Amino acid sequence: MSAPGSTLSHERPFTVVRGAAPDVRALAGAVAAVGNFDGVHLGHKAVIGRAQALAARLGRPACVLTFDPHPRAFFRPDEPIFPLTPEPVKLALLARMGLDGAIVLPFDSALAAMTAQDFLADLFVRRLGLSGVVAGYDFHFGNNRQGTPAFLAEQGRALGLAVDIVEPMALEGGPVSSTAIRRALAEGGVEQAARLLGYRWVVRAAVQHGDKRGRTLGYPTANLRMAPGCALRHGIYAVRIAIDGAVHDGVASFGRRPTFDDGAPLLEVFVFDWSGDLYGRTVDVEFAAWLRGELKFDSAEALVARMDKDSLEARAALARAPDVPAPSALPLRSV
Repeated sequence: MSAPGSTLSHERPFTVVRGAAPDVRALAGAVAAVGNFDGVHLGHKAVIGRAQALAARLGRPACVLTFDPHPRAFFRPDEPIFPLTPEPVKLALLARMGLDGAIVLPFDSALAAMTAQDFLADLFVRRLGLSGVVAGYDFHFGNNRQGTPAFLAEQGRALGLAVDIVEPMALEGGPVSSTAIRRALAEGGVEQAARLLGYRWVVRAAVQHGDKRGRTLGYPTANLRMAPGCALRHGIYAVRIAIDGAVHDGVASFGRRPTFDDGAPLLEVFVFDWSGDLYGRTVDVEFAAWLRGELKFDSAEALVARMDKDSLEARAALARAPDVPAPSALPLRSV
């Protein structure tokens, strides 16, 4: 199946309910697209689109049912997963897709121990009151992943649920998956990741105080700690950053600053043609293009000369960055 062109929809009222006993008045009898939806990529959007179509046929609300934390983070806490869209970004993206809302279930020991049958009869039907479930071809659920797509289709329908299983999606000869997107980002392939996502990859983080070295170099930066497990390739990127709803161009370095301290990985964003105090504020940063790998310079002067070149290259990359097939997701509103 080939990926169609993708755009983010206009936002509409979007209700978020948490836990296994949501306010049924908000999403009563909903059809739910079920999954982790890390990345909210084109394959996820196909699942969500089918849920919206089924909900429209049944005259029901359409929502997403997702989990936090990611099940892998629960089962393997010592192996942090590379999060493409931590919950705030995921919900902001979902809110733009014309859904009525999202149900966020805490993935804990009780949920992990639930049998596949109880997952359907007790959770989906009795406690959540769903009228339909749509899932991807690889969705598994219940203790020891007993619940397969075939089990969901057979047993769900026996319980009165409308069920739809969505086939895999391929693009450019490969699968559209969160794993493929993580692999692309780990190689610095932000443009390839954008083609699979259907939008340019975005991170959200609070601006922190740094050592103020950028000011002395003529490049004051907004410093952001990426999420634990982030495996983005270290290097220089052309970026866009949303500040108070306005989007600005910039250039960013992600890495350990080998010229100076070789410390913990940090995202440092220099915003073009803008000045102000961002400390403590949460911003969204969108990655448009990869420029080069991280380098160690013999002097601050050599570093500044290269930063001047990087800035020119970033401006050029942003000027030619296409809006399709990977449109900007900025600005994102909080949900």
